[in-house]
Amino acid sequence: MTSPSKSRAKGSALGALARRPETGSLLGFAVVFAFFAMLGGPVFMGAPGWSSWLNIAAEVGIIALPVGLLMISGEFDISVGSIVPASSMMTAMLSGHYELPALVGIAGGLSVGLIVGYVNGVLVSRTSIPSLIVTIGVMFSVMGLTLGFAVLLKGSTSVSYVPDALTKSLLGQFINGMFNVSILWWLGFVAVFFFALHLSPFGNWIFALGGDRQSARNAGIPTSRVTIGLFMASGFCAAFVGVAQVMTYQQANVAGGQAFIFNSIMCVVIGGVLLTGGAGSIIGIVLGTMTFAVVNQGIFFAAMDPNVGSIIIGALLLAAVISNDGFRSLTLRAAAK
Repeated sequence: MTSPSKSRAKGSALGALARRPETGSLLGFAVVFAFFAMLGGPVFMGAPGWSSWLNIAAEVGIIALPVGLLMISGEFDISVGSIVPASSMMTAMLSGHYELPALVGIAGGLSVGLIVGYVNGVLVSRTSIPSLIVTIGVMFSVMGLTLGFAVLLKGSTSVSYVPDALTKSLLGQFINGMFNVSILWWLGFVAVFFFALHLSPFGNWIFALGGDRQSARNAGIPTSRVTIGLFMASGFCAAFVGVAQVMTYQQANVAGGQAFIFNSIMCVVIGGVLLTGGAGSIIGIVLGTMTFAVVNQGIFFAAMDPNVGSIIIGALLLAAVISNDGFRSLTLRAAAK
């Protein structure tokens, strides 16, 4: 017979688990995966299916991690959609068009992300303009500069680059011809961001900024430096994806990258991060990314109309927002008690 104290402890543990945003994300992923596993059959459950959605998850997931941290701190970054093609063009231009060493091209591509991120952070922290507006303006500026320089220097909106074998194996290789090496990079980024948000003092600063920026500043938290650092991390990750795309597909195009803007935000919201900031987790962001990727690729294995995939993703997004509000209400009530 279970004692009352043990029952209360068990109920408290279950309540605490139910109040965590990751719980909803995990349930959502399980339902979506089971749905497409039944429709897609052995092909979806085999290596072709797993590699298909994991490759998508790795690309958008690397960008979703810092975007999620920014949203937890109460900020948005729309400029990632322009950083991806800008960094791709810089890498391909330096190492492809001008035939400089691959390391120089990679450094140039990553520098684009860091510079744009720094500009975003400075503008947001030193002005009263919302980050949404700042990053939209920066996005269009970077898009225009990328197009202008591409046409001026190359006379074309695309640049080809064939990397050497070592660079290709590190950044653009398909393991067993199916699994992109970016999956391993994604796992590495997950470990770094998990440590930063959940195991280091920096994570407490991020949550404090999302809760109340003014109170965080009064408590001695360097809010400006944290904000600039988060935007630079977002720019770096977007640039990394751009560089990896050049190594994978051996071509850069000024028109690529716009899909990452809303896809990354959807992954973060489905993963339980509040739009108002102050709550979220890396595990939730990873689960949200996996859910998005499974839906994105599962519709093809299930031979469904692509529009159905958009409907499912839209429904997941609405369900995530509603459930996030519910989880927050549960948490506030539990804290009040």
